[in-house]
Amino acid sequence: MGKRFIIYGLSGLCMEVFWNGFWALINGDINMVGYTSIWMLPIYGLAVFLEFVHNRIRHLSIIARGGVYTLLIFFTEFISGGLLKYILGITPWDYSGSPFSIYGLIRLDYTPVWFVVGILFEKLHDKLSEINLLTNN
Repeated sequence: MGKRFIIYGLSGLCMEVFWNGFWALINGDINMVGYTSIWMLPIYGLAVFLEFVHNRIRHLSIIARGGVYTLLIFFTEFISGGLLKYILGITPWDYSGSPFSIYGLIRLDYTPVWFVVGILFEKLHDKLSEINLLTNN
């Protein structure tokens, strides 16, 4: 489980850097500078627990599965963001400026993003299964 936690964490970090670089380009930064926080590694690593969910809902449509992942990611983002903000006093992300924000911790307009991320993690889970990384830690 430890190796997969790191794989999911690093995958999430890479996706976030690409996401931020893409939006930098949209906002006129031709350098496409992407960034993230190392605090995000363990948060994205928690996607390892989506494997259990994936195994249980594999038979559902992609819309249903993506919806479940989106809700779980929102929940994880809200709880982890709240713990970081209100217990440690740090904010690796702050959505306060968005009209779609809930307490600055999640953005409801990110629903399609988290839907896609959930499906991508599902595909990663399948690939890890193929290379037998699930049973060999």
